[in-house]
Amino acid sequence: MILEEARVSILLFDGVCNLCNGTVNLLLDLDTKRRLKYASLQSEFARNLILEHHLEEETRGIDSILFWDGARIYSKSNAVLKIASSLGGIWRIFGLGYLVPGWIRNKIYDLVAKNRYRWFGRQEACRMPTPELKDRILG
Repeated sequence: MILEEARVSILLFDGVCNLCNGTVNLLLDLDTKRRLKYASLQSEFARNLILEHHLEEETRGIDSILFWDGARIYSKSNAVLKIASSLGGIWRIFGLGYLVPGWIRNKIYDLVAKNRYRWFGRQEACRMPTPELKDRILG
C-alpha cells in the first residue's frame, strides 16, 4: 500500500501552476502541525494513489487540485474547503463556505481554474522540494 500512515491528508496540486505552487507555499507556512502532505498531480505518487484507491473516475478531468483525506477524495471547491478546515483553528471558519450551494462554488472554482495560467502564469517544470520539505512533499 502506498500510504503506511493512517489517515494521511494529501493535497494533489498542479505542479506547474504558479497559483497552485503559491498556495502550497502558503499552506506549508500555515500548517504548523504538519497535518498535510503534498504531491503534484504530474507525479508518479499521485498517479499511483489514484490507481491504488480506484479514483480514476472521480478524478477524471481534474487538473488543478484534489484533496485526499485518507479515506475520500475531494475536488474543486470541496477540496479547497476541506483543505482550509484541515488546518484547524480559525481556518475552520471556511466551513461556512458549505452554506453556498456547490454548483455556485464550483462555477467560481472553474472560472479560476480555467484562467489560472493566464492570470498567474506557469512554470516549465514541477518544483523540487528542499531538503527540509522532503518529508512533506511526496513524489
